[in-house]
Amino acid sequence: MNRPVLPPPHPQYASRMSTRFPKKVYARELKKLQAQLVDMQAWVQASGARVVVIFEGRDAAGKGSTISRVSQYLNPRVTRTVALPRPTEREQSQWYFQRYIPHLPAAGEIVLMDRSWYNRAGVERVMGYCTHAEYQRFLRQAPIFERMLIEDGILLLKYWFSISDVEQEVRFHSRNEDPMRRWKLSPNDVASITKWEDYSRAKDTMLVHTDIPESPWFEVDNEDKRRGRINMIAHLLSQVPYTDVERDPIDIPPRPKSGGYVRPPREEINFVPDYASQVLSRSEAKEKSRKPKKDG
Repeated sequence: MNRPVLPPPHPQYASRMSTRFPKKVYARELKKLQAQLVDMQAWVQASGARVVVIFEGRDAAGKGSTISRVSQYLNPRVTRTVALPRPTEREQSQWYFQRYIPHLPAAGEIVLMDRSWYNRAGVERVMGYCTHAEYQRFLRQAPIFERMLIEDGILLLKYWFSISDVEQEVRFHSRNEDPMRRWKLSPNDVASITKWEDYSRAKDTMLVHTDIPESPWFEVDNEDKRRGRINMIAHLLSQVPYTDVERDPIDIPPRPKSGGYVRPPREEINFVPDYASQVLSRSEAKEKSRKPKKDG
């Protein structure tokens, strides 16, 4: 597959690192906030609350990495991430919101949506994947759909991750040069560079129609990912009315005496090869070769 073609780096790239949030402070605060997320999850599970958190924003705005930090220490049976692929032919014939409904939370669950029904207000609108009539219908129906969710008791939070055009290019170049993250860069992503103003207009129109009192949008300045993540998580915690949940202590019983069980011989078991020992041997040999030889 051909790699996307990107424009040359912007001259402001070199100075961007100087204003980043300090790493040590970030790591310490993030861990504290993640501990509070665990407490919040316990309350959601105990109270039967239903929580939906929508993560939207431009390509490379840092939605996925923020979701990873939110869910890092949470129970995947309680908190799950939903990132839907492009709709099938059958799904394209359904009511637009229908494919999202099965992913809504039941009692005691949290759903983190990595993009959502707002695809229609953004990429589908800008890239021409929907008709003008479908787009207008979405703008009318989205507030109604969300009011129905909220009226039924779902706590709905919507976050828009915002970055500058310069920072977006920085992240595109970083992805393009990193084999481990190149999958994150698609032709649609690269096209967003040339359609920056189209996406801006689409976002502005979306906010006019869907930033309603019952379900407001909260914008996250994610130019600095560290700052943006802790700002977003702290705000999320402030919006969920959780309280501390007393957890019953778990007593780990003493191991009983053996009842005569004998494990089968190791040579009869198909263990995976000890690759770790090979790595360790290579590392030790490499380290030994670096040490200067003593004069005899």
